[in-house]
Amino acid sequence: MGIREVFAANLKRYRRAAGLSQEELAHRAGIDRTYISALERCQYAASIEVLERLAQQLGVEPAQLLLSSTDR
Repeated sequence: MGIREVFAANLKRYRRAAGLSQEELAHRAGIDRTYISALERCQYAASIEVLERLAQQLGVEPAQLLLSSTDR
């Protein structure tokens, strides 16, 4: 699994665990909901700044969004 797939899976998992919709997470992070959707479908690669904002809103360290299940 590539880094985009790992990030997409972790983003979706942490978002759902936080009980947030894509729209709510996007609002809190100051980005568009369609961008969250595209990230979760591996359509786009997130910048470091977006990664940091998403992690902050999800209450995790940015690195946690990039760890594969074998790294945990």
